Amino acid sequence: MLLLALMVSMATKAQSILGTVIDDLGEPVIGASVVEKGNPQNGTITNVDGQFRLNVNTGKTIVISYIGYLTQEVSASNGMTVTMKEDVNTLQDVVVIGYGVQKKSVVTASIAKVSADDLEGKTRLRAEDALKGMAAGVNVTSASGQPGAKSMIRIRGIGTINSSEPLYIIDGMPTDQNGMESVNPGDIESIEVLKDAASGAIYGARAANGVILVTTKKGKMGKAQINYNFSQGWQSAWKKRDVTGATDYAILQNERRIQNGLAPLYNDPYNLIDANGNAIKGFGTDWQDLLFNDNAPIQQHDVSISGASEKVNYYLSLGYFDQEGIVGGNYGQSNYDRLTLRSNNQFNLLDATNERNFLNKLDLGANISYMRVHNTGVSDNSTWGSPLGSALYLAPTLPVTLTQLGYEDNGDPRYGQAMIDRYSAYDLYYDANGNPYTIPGYVGSYQEQNNPIAMMQGNPNKNWSHKFMPKFSIDLQLWDELKYHFTYSAELSFWGYEGATLQKHYFSGNNNSDHTQATAYKGNNSTW
Repeated sequence: MLLLALMVSMATKAQSILGTVIDDLGEPVIGASVVEKGNPQNGTITNVDGQFRLNVNTGKTIVISYIGYLTQEVSASNGMTVTMKEDVNTLQDVVVIGYGVQKKSVVTASIAKVSADDLEGKTRLRAEDALKGMAAGVNVTSASGQPGAKSMIRIRGIGTINSSEPLYIIDGMPTDQNGMESVNPGDIESIEVLKDAASGAIYGARAANGVILVTTKKGKMGKAQINYNFSQGWQSAWKKRDVTGATDYAILQNERRIQNGLAPLYNDPYNLIDANGNAIKGFGTDWQDLLFNDNAPIQQHDVSISGASEKVNYYLSLGYFDQEGIVGGNYGQSNYDRLTLRSNNQFNLLDATNERNFLNKLDLGANISYMRVHNTGVSDNSTWGSPLGSALYLAPTLPVTLTQLGYEDNGDPRYGQAMIDRYSAYDLYYDANGNPYTIPGYVGSYQEQNNPIAMMQGNPNKNWSHKFMPKFSIDLQLWDELKYHFTYSAELSFWGYEGATLQKHYFSGNNNSDHTQATAYKGNNSTW
C-alpha cells in the first residue's frame, strides 16, 4: 500500500520542460509570456535566446503571448519550438505622420491615434471632442457650457507663452481650431496626435505645441453603401451651486447690518413677506431652478453614400447637429445648429503598372467640404450681470415679478405700479399674466445684477458662419517607391451676426437702453 501511494505521488509531480519561442523569421522572441492554461500562477518568460523552462506535465496546454503577435495555445513537450505569428491587425495598422503614412510597428516618434472604431456609438459635438479621454498626454477641457463652444486642447501641457494651441491638419490642409468645426465627427476615419518634436518636425515652428492630424473617410471597394445614423439625447445641469435659502439669507443680512451698527432689515426671518405681500415659503425664489433648462434636447443626423472601384473612390456625406442650451435654450437665447457637407473623391486617370515601372500611374483627388452654423448665446463666465451670475447672487426673498399693480383709492401707486411709474421712460418686460419682471435695483441694492428671467425675454443676437474648404491633389508615380504629390487647398470663411433692440428696456443701471436699434456685421477671410 505504501509503495502504491509513492508511485501515485511521483506520477502527479510536474516535470520540467525546455522550449524555444521564435518568430516567423526564426529569430528568438525575447520576453514572451509562457503560462500553463488554467493556472496563471505557473508561468515564466523567454530569455535572450527565446528559451524558457516551465514545470508542467507533458501534454498540458500552455499559453504563449507577446505584444504584436497572435496568442497561441500549444501542448507542452520537452524540447518544443513554438513559432509566433504576427498580429496583422496591430502591426499592419498604419498611422498618419507629417509626410505620409507608416506602419504602426515601425513608428518611433510619440504619436497617439484615435480611429473610427473608437468613436463608434459616441455623440460628439465637434471633431476635437473625439480626443477626450482617448489619447495619453492630450488634455481636452470644456471652456464653456455654451452650445457649440470649442474645447481647450493642450498637448503635453503648456508649450509656449502666448498661445498653446496645436496645429490642425485636415486631410493635409493646415487650419486652426475654427476649421475643425467644419468636420463632422461622423466623417472621421482617424485622428493622429503628433506629440513630440520628432513627429512634428516637418511643420517647423507651427508644431511647437503639437499637431493634430485628421483623416476623413473614403469609399471602400465594392457596391455602394448607404449609411444613416441618428442620435437623440437630453442635457441637464448635473449640479447647482449651493446658495442660502430665504430664512438663512435674512438672518445673515440682519447680522451684517447689526455688526455695522444698523437696524435689522427683516423683523422676523422665519416669517418673511415678499414685495408682493405674499408669505415666502420654504427656500424662496430659486433663481437657478427657474433659469436652467432641464432636459434640453440634442440631436444628430448623419447620412453618407460611399463606394469604390478600380477607377473611382467616392464618399459623400451630409450631417446635421442641433443643440439647445441648458441656460436660455428654451427661450431661444442659447441654441446651436450646424449643417455639414463633404465630398471626398479619388479618380484614377492612368494605370500602366503592368506595362512599365516609371510614369505608370496618375491619380486625381478632390476633397470638398462645406459648413453652415447658426447659433445664439448668452453672456457666460461673468459675475457682472450675466444671467447665470445674477441667478447666483440675487436674493431668494426677491420675487420674479411684481403683481401689485394699479393705484390705491387715495391715488398712491401700489408697489408694482410704483416701479412701472419710476421707469416710465422704458418699455419694461412683462410675463404672460401682464406682470412686470422685477428690477432688482428697485427693490434693493444690487448694482449690476439683473433679473435673469427678464433677460431671457429680449431679442438675441443671431450669429452665422459659413466655411468652404476645397482641396485638389495630383499623384504621379515617377518610379518605384518615388511619387510626385501636388496639392492645392483653400479655406474660405464668412461670418457675421444680426441683432436688434426691439424695445427700450431697463434691467439695471449698467444694462439698459433708452432707444431701439438694429445692428448687422459681416466678415470674411480667405487662405490658400
